[in-house]
Amino acid sequence: MADVGTIAAIAKQKAQTLGIQKFDVCGSTVDEASVQVDQGEPKQVKASKRSSVMVRVWNDADTVGVTSTSEVDELGLELALKTAQEASAFGAKEHVPDFSPEATAKLEGTPSEIVPQAEIATLIEHLIATEAKLTEAHPAIVGVPYNGLAQRDAQRFYLNSNGAMRQEARSSSSIYLYSKTEQEGKRPRSAGAFRVSQGLEQLDIDGCLQEAAEKTISHLNYQPITSGKYRVVLSAEAFLSLLGAFSNLFNAQSILDNRSLSTMESLGTEIASPFLSVADDALHTDNVGKTLFDDEGTPTRRLPIIDKGVLTNFLQSAGTAKRLNTRPTGHANLGAKVTVGPHFYHVFAASQPEQTYSLDTAENVILIDDVQALHAGVKALQGSFSLPFDGWLVNKGERISIESATVAGDFRELLKSIIYVEPEAELTPGGICPRIWVDELSITGE
Repeated sequence: MADVGTIAAIAKQKAQTLGIQKFDVCGSTVDEASVQVDQGEPKQVKASKRSSVMVRVWNDADTVGVTSTSEVDELGLELALKTAQEASAFGAKEHVPDFSPEATAKLEGTPSEIVPQAEIATLIEHLIATEAKLTEAHPAIVGVPYNGLAQRDAQRFYLNSNGAMRQEARSSSSIYLYSKTEQEGKRPRSAGAFRVSQGLEQLDIDGCLQEAAEKTISHLNYQPITSGKYRVVLSAEAFLSLLGAFSNLFNAQSILDNRSLSTMESLGTEIASPFLSVADDALHTDNVGKTLFDDEGTPTRRLPIIDKGVLTNFLQSAGTAKRLNTRPTGHANLGAKVTVGPHFYHVFAASQPEQTYSLDTAENVILIDDVQALHAGVKALQGSFSLPFDGWLVNKGERISIESATVAGDFRELLKSIIYVEPEAELTPGGICPRIWVDELSITGE
């Protein structure tokens, strides 16, 4: 992708030719390569370089037209500007989006850098060796049907006719391993692990391998569980999955659209246990996908969402912030409609209770590793969920794999039932979070 200054100069010249006074452009280019293997042989090798650009044009009636393109050369930008100009005649007349008032504000944080990508042959070699080690970890592990090693470079930019110009780039490498077992007279069992880093050299492949092996082996000796109410410990991945599924709680656009469990009066109310704090922090040092600005050019920053159980902020775009008489928070996603979404959750203990808990001493506790079927088992506007999960029944450190079960409850009640937030956090693709202890949830076994 060309430098943002070059794109801005082309866009400005083409806008003048078309008689366009007000416009903005945001876009990204992703250069990605990934490999999968099967039984020691390459199964799938993919490489792609794709661009996505959104162009908005405002007309004299202050309605806006939006179009997308994959080209940022002179012809591509001219066509996109012209198409958006024509579409502006049909733009909405209420709550028309505008430039972010912070599109030219100073950016916080330190920009990431592009890391040189490894050769495809190197990716295949690493993954084949890792697959072999995982299948050798136990005689019951017959394969790793889902696996992947990928690397990507991403570049983003934003510019508008008021002189805003922003550009950033970042690299990431990731690996996932999901193994499968077969034992006579027993059900197949599976488990997986994931790691991400800035580059292949920093990627913890051995840690991913060890975690996948340990989890898989721990599920071999499974037992059914009796239905009932149990004290539950949610892994970082499980809790963040639920938090993301019910993110309408703190999404300003969802609230304005009456598609949320919260209302505008919910700010300042206690929605969770006083032991819990949650922030959205695109600039977190552990966030490999760190971004300095959103699709409207608003700088990102650390935003407290829940502070000691109290709802303190909503995620905002420029449009929602204007309607709610506040400032944008850097969470806008630009498409046919401006939407609002999180970057990177940071969940941590706001305070320590008088009584702490440990899996080494706890009795009859359910440890949930991950929840499944979120698309079907979550009723986001009712707050309820009923989800199958992988996990263990834990008694004084001894873990017994649960054959098959679902966990159900109300997410708002879950938040208020948190009795302990462990001090040690775990990095996941969606954020950083410790294990969360919930006093009681409904577990349904077979």
